Amino acid sequence: MNRFTISLDEQLARQFETLIRQKRYVSRSEAVRDLIRYGLGRAGLGGMAFDRAVTSCIAHVSYVYDTRELALASRLLALRHAHHGMVIACHQTPLDHGSCMECVVLRGPVAAVHDLSDALVSLRGVRHGHANVVALMDDAVPHAHAHALAHPHSHQSPLN
Repeated sequence: MNRFTISLDEQLARQFETLIRQKRYVSRSEAVRDLIRYGLGRAGLGGMAFDRAVTSCIAHVSYVYDTRELALASRLLALRHAHHGMVIACHQTPLDHGSCMECVVLRGPVAAVHDLSDALVSLRGVRHGHANVVALMDDAVPHAHAHALAHPHSHQSPLN
């Protein structure tokens, strides 16, 4: 475990202590680790994409769009269908008569997942888009097991 010291001005230190209490962290170190993980994730896996062990990831992409823009809804659907091998799930939640929040779960190679999540949230008319990306370290290794009530099978990413 690496240790380092940081200096904070009074206001930032107070805000950080408030965050620790609100989020119920057990220590400052755990809060800092969590904030670093968050920051690295927002920076595109924080350099983990350069780690040879990280070849794939899973992402939760959420965005709000206007359902009255039929062309936009059609483009979103077409984009998801064009990448059906990476789209694990899609959930739509109507917010009001004209807005819908869509949550899409993607799985695949790091670069491809980033590209698709960027394409979804950057479509003209999409509002409030955001992606949370998590690296998968051993995704390339398929596993097999038998279910008590079903036939034996193996799981492998549709991208392998």
